[in-house]
Amino acid sequence: MSQTYYVTTPIYYVNDVPHIGHAYTTVACDVAARFQRLMGRDVMFLTGTDEHGMKIEQAARKNGETPIELANRVVKRFQELWTTLDISHDDFIRTTEKRHEMGVHKLFRQLREQGDIYLGEYEGWYCTPCESFWTETQVGEAINCPDCGRSVDKLKEKSYFFRMSKYAEPLLEHIKTNPGFIQPESRRNEIIRFIESGLRDLSISRTTFDWGIKVPDDPEHVIYVWFDALSNYMTAIGYGSDEEKWQRYWPASAHVVGKDILRFHTVYWPTFLMAAGIELPRQVFAHGWWTVEGKKMSKSLMNAVDPNILVEKFGVDPIRYFLLREVPFGLDGDFSMQALVGRINSDLANDLGNLLSRTSGMMFRYFDGLTPASGPLQEREQALIQATGERMEGYRADMEVMAFNRALMKIWEIVGSLNKYIVETEPWALHKAGKTTELQTSLATTAEGLRVIANAVYPFMPSSSRKILQALGCTLDGDFSFSFAASGCHMEQMPALFSRVEEVPVVQEESPASQTPAESERIEFDQFLSVSIRAGKVLTCEKVPKSSKLLLLSVDLGEGTPRTIVSGIAQSYKPEDLPGRTVPVVANLKPAKIMGIESDGMILAAKNRANRHEIPFLSDEVAPGTEIR
Repeated sequence: MSQTYYVTTPIYYVNDVPHIGHAYTTVACDVAARFQRLMGRDVMFLTGTDEHGMKIEQAARKNGETPIELANRVVKRFQELWTTLDISHDDFIRTTEKRHEMGVHKLFRQLREQGDIYLGEYEGWYCTPCESFWTETQVGEAINCPDCGRSVDKLKEKSYFFRMSKYAEPLLEHIKTNPGFIQPESRRNEIIRFIESGLRDLSISRTTFDWGIKVPDDPEHVIYVWFDALSNYMTAIGYGSDEEKWQRYWPASAHVVGKDILRFHTVYWPTFLMAAGIELPRQVFAHGWWTVEGKKMSKSLMNAVDPNILVEKFGVDPIRYFLLREVPFGLDGDFSMQALVGRINSDLANDLGNLLSRTSGMMFRYFDGLTPASGPLQEREQALIQATGERMEGYRADMEVMAFNRALMKIWEIVGSLNKYIVETEPWALHKAGKTTELQTSLATTAEGLRVIANAVYPFMPSSSRKILQALGCTLDGDFSFSFAASGCHMEQMPALFSRVEEVPVVQEESPASQTPAESERIEFDQFLSVSIRAGKVLTCEKVPKSSKLLLLSVDLGEGTPRTIVSGIAQSYKPEDLPGRTVPVVANLKPAKIMGIESDGMILAAKNRANRHEIPFLSDEVAPGTEIR
């Protein structure tokens, strides 16, 4: 086994709002990276953002800003989300960085000098949202993008081409002789069919926009976004800037991508590398898509699940656990609040949380918190230890091939066997009967099982793993053997590891704006009058601790005592923006607890096309408490 392990997420496009799909890919890579570090390997975990292309240029112009201003603003959303989700990436590459440009130029120059890139003329169809070129046959009679279904534009321009057709046969041979190169297998077969249908030379430059890396010695041309973006996997580790680091980590152990961009990673990318004489990545793993309660997640439906909101409601580790436990990695999955709450209550609070709580309680009750040495092991303990060892062997094998849900199932089989072991050995009865040796064996076995579980669960739930180990008085060491290392350690009393969720929240969806408003149910005038909307003057405003979305406001509604209101507008307004402003407030809502703070009212705001909140501010002439009708 190689001593280095290099895993990458795709670089995310900066005109996207981070959603559960981005979180899924990145958490999966984080789990792989943490596991490999635990195994003692030299790990490089890369993520980043793709910041070039026509879409960015158009979006920036629409927002009245430059492309780099848009990129600098939006990249923070991804960086902040990775902090929230406890992502342990070693590097974050931006395609606007100089080190990236240097590497892209190096690759382009080499391929041009050896004749694999040539100047020609491109005429065909281009899909701006997908950044993809299509032939007349591919767009069909409807003249739509075969990937996303949207309209395409006819382009005719001079373009640099990459001789992709030259490498079709070598690529096909590589895929067929290296079955692990594309995973899962169903995706591999899909790509083989695509290549066998014939590869054309690929247009890799544009002259119709400016925002991107210029072609070396021909600045009229901008390098095609996929040639630019895919190169990040090399430029981030020193290709073109740091030869020692580049040699240390390449080839990549795994590129983890969504199935929608598999073709770019398993056809375009490997042919670029073959042409340059660079070793191909060991594996490209394409995971499936998430639907939301049976519906496709899309911008048009505005039903993308915000991971920040999930973390605020349920905590980081439960979300990480759910994403990789619920669905086999590689298949499509459906996100629902009911399924999430079910996992939290059953797997985490009931099974694992109660196991730790019961063990800790009895350890303090019978041994003042000091985990005893085990007495002689009986058949029951020997069977438990053997089964745990077999499951941990399977766990290691599953983790190496990114079978994350299978690995978690094996951990929870151990959790279940330990809970069953407690019931069968009845430590309380052993204590009552004065069977001290048997009691020591029972609790030492349970504590050691928890230590193994804590090490195994660490890649998935790092914070919870540390809490379990802290409670046991042990340290994280990657030791999955049942060695009774917990014996002699002094336990620490801890609060409950996970809290039960008593009420299943609803996935909040927003209706997309439409040129033709949909029919909606009309209300009576009396119903309208039942809602009290009043003018409120903001007195103070501050961020809510541990939340990236919430602001805590003190608002004067003309009642003598200001109201405390928690509002989810922190990504649109800074705390210093609001004091002194007059805002519309729904004043007769029942108070609600948000992040432990009682909120007494709701500030009204609308979301604009950029998905930012806008408050319809009132004139300073409107007195606090004035009814709005």
